[in-house]
Amino acid sequence: MALYTKEELFLAISTVIDPEVGFNLVEMGLIYDAECDDEGNVKVTMTLSTKACPLHQMIVQWVKEAVEKMADIKEVEVEVVWEPVWNISMADDNVKKALGA
Repeated sequence: MALYTKEELFLAISTVIDPEVGFNLVEMGLIYDAECDDEGNVKVTMTLSTKACPLHQMIVQWVKEAVEKMADIKEVEVEVVWEPVWNISMADDNVKKALGA
């Protein structure tokens, strides 16, 4: 059985704020998936709002660190994917309203 559910992993990742817009990565819709095995190995699949994101490496590191803070986590792999391409419709309603979408 997995140490953590997808929801628990998303909750940990939601502490990471995108400094450009001030919303967390989960409410932005940038985290596509997260899974944890029974040994504490985690894989997070995410994207960024743009391929040219100047904070690419920092944001990936922040996601990794947020998950590593959880008890009994051994290894965290963060994979950045570009498919599907992120767009504002993937964000929570409160984010869409704030960003004028």
